[in-house]
Amino acid sequence: MPLMLKLLLAVQVISALAIIVLVLLQQGKGADMGSAFGSGSSGSLFGATGAANFLSRATKWAAVVFFASTAGLAYVSHKGTSGPAVDSGVMQSFPSDRSVPQVPGAAPAAGGSVPGAASSVPGSVPAAPAAPAKPDASVPAVPAAPATGDKPAETPAK
Repeated sequence: MPLMLKLLLAVQVISALAIIVLVLLQQGKGADMGSAFGSGSSGSLFGATGAANFLSRATKWAAVVFFASTAGLAYVSHKGTSGPAVDSGVMQSFPSDRSVPQVPGAAPAAGGSVPGAASSVPGSVPAAPAAPAKPDASVPAVPAAPATGDKPAETPAK
């Protein structure tokens, strides 16, 4: 890992921790009402409103440093990806033969076809019976259902 990458990573972690601490130290918007009842915020180290201004400014600059280090990390880490692929890896010693694996004990397939594709249906399966050419007269015909937009025919009352 290059020195610049390590340095930027350290700056990013430190600035992220600084943002977390600074945000947690800040008071919410509803904290001003407590000072009206004598919470004593005017006697603080930074004055009545000095702490809020200092913490918000410090948070702003910590965020600027964080985003700058993030952009720097993105630039440094993707700077060398346009070159050739890395030669070391898990798949380096994997054989480059990409042929279709054969079933053990089967004859090699001719013409590059998948082995066993011609005999995928066993010969002992009977053929399906053919449909009758004309309807059976013993079965009464069922009237077709009306279309979706049509009203069904009303039957007269007896």
